[in-house]
Amino acid sequence: MPQLGLLPRRAWATLLSQLLRPPRAVCIREAGCHGQVAEAVLTAQLKSDQEKPNFIVKIPKGTRDHSPQQIVVREKILDMVVSCFKRHGAKGLDTPAFELKEMLTEKCGENFGLIYDLKDQGGELLSLRYDLTVPFARYLAMNKLKKMKRYQVGKVWRRESPTIAQGRYREFCQCDFDIAGQFDPMIPDAECLKIICEILSGLQLGDFLIKMSWKDVRHEMVAKKGLAPEVADQIGDYVKCHGGISLVEQMFQDPRLSQNKQALEGLTDLKLLFEYLTLFGISEKISFDLSLARGLDYYTGVIYEAVLLQTAAKAGEESLNVGSVAAGGRYDELVAMFDPKGHKVPCVGLSIGVERIFYIMEQKMKASGEKVRTTETQVFVATPQKNFLQERLKLIAELWDSGIKAEMLYKNNPKLLTQLHYCENMGIPLVVIIGEQEQKEGVIKLRSVPSREEVAIKRENLVAEIQKRLSES
Repeated sequence: MPQLGLLPRRAWATLLSQLLRPPRAVCIREAGCHGQVAEAVLTAQLKSDQEKPNFIVKIPKGTRDHSPQQIVVREKILDMVVSCFKRHGAKGLDTPAFELKEMLTEKCGENFGLIYDLKDQGGELLSLRYDLTVPFARYLAMNKLKKMKRYQVGKVWRRESPTIAQGRYREFCQCDFDIAGQFDPMIPDAECLKIICEILSGLQLGDFLIKMSWKDVRHEMVAKKGLAPEVADQIGDYVKCHGGISLVEQMFQDPRLSQNKQALEGLTDLKLLFEYLTLFGISEKISFDLSLARGLDYYTGVIYEAVLLQTAAKAGEESLNVGSVAAGGRYDELVAMFDPKGHKVPCVGLSIGVERIFYIMEQKMKASGEKVRTTETQVFVATPQKNFLQERLKLIAELWDSGIKAEMLYKNNPKLLTQLHYCENMGIPLVVIIGEQEQKEGVIKLRSVPSREEVAIKRENLVAEIQKRLSES
């Protein structure tokens, strides 16, 4: 018996029987069944189709699709964010989208209701991660790591009421940077604040301010430094009145504070932080805020969030109010929760609000009418004549093999005008044209799409000429 491809004999037998089986109506007739039976079968089938429930094709609430144009914008944001993380020496890390439920529920405190639970499939209770910080702490404890500077980009899920108009979703992307390890005070904290400033300045979103929570500063002074609550409140009075860098110097001048040992220790840390921020050139971007509160229970020290300062909207533009676009803080106790012996690994980190930043940039682009290229194609391979598909395929393969991003139409005999219009619409800068005349002369026409100028290039020099032009553009 001849070999029938790579399928097992039984599979081929099943396939052949299906192919050779006559239509159902023919079977009924050949079996001598009455026409009423056939009619009943068809009626039942039609009725079954009609009884299928109607449904609206849509995406779940709090999620979104991203078009090719939107993907281009998001990738630019992510590239800038990740390049900043790498510039500061961070290593990349990836963790599962879901964790053991107990790993998440014991660390989120009052936010337990935000977690999406998964149906038990194999004896493990699992939940989707709601942030990237808890998985990072679990990773450090599980691998017994005492020091690490890492970044991670990934989706997280929170079961809360979405506010699409402000860039709040149930499924969203987080970009985190964290420094784990025991270091001298305030140096890692200052670097995290510096990173936020670098990213927000680079994205050119407008003026911003990083607010530090006085509530958490006060808690740290009272709980860890042993400062009397009434003395901490005296410091709070300064924060409320002055904020920013000027408050530290003024507090040192107050004898009620400077003569208190615990208060002096707390003020020394604050002064040290602002000294580093001044050296980094970002102290004017930092301010205290009495109203700022922790969103997650694992933070143990100072937390901060960056907000865009509202500017008057231009005519025809709507005012954008999306809240914080970056946040972070210190969480020195979290790793110990996962360690069987309770070993602590102090950590401080930040998270960039990609979805909110994307929303802002998207609205600005709509207002300005800016167009976005959805591909990175550099060269289009075209022909003005019929029966040149093989030559186009050879030519485009040569470009691909040389690392040049190239396209062509999937038609045997496309019209030249159609090909040139495609290049203009897609923003492709160069076109190489091959036809009978070019083939006889051993040349290729190289056309600049913006200027529409054409020059003949020897076939063997084509790749070098294209690479030269691309490097100059």
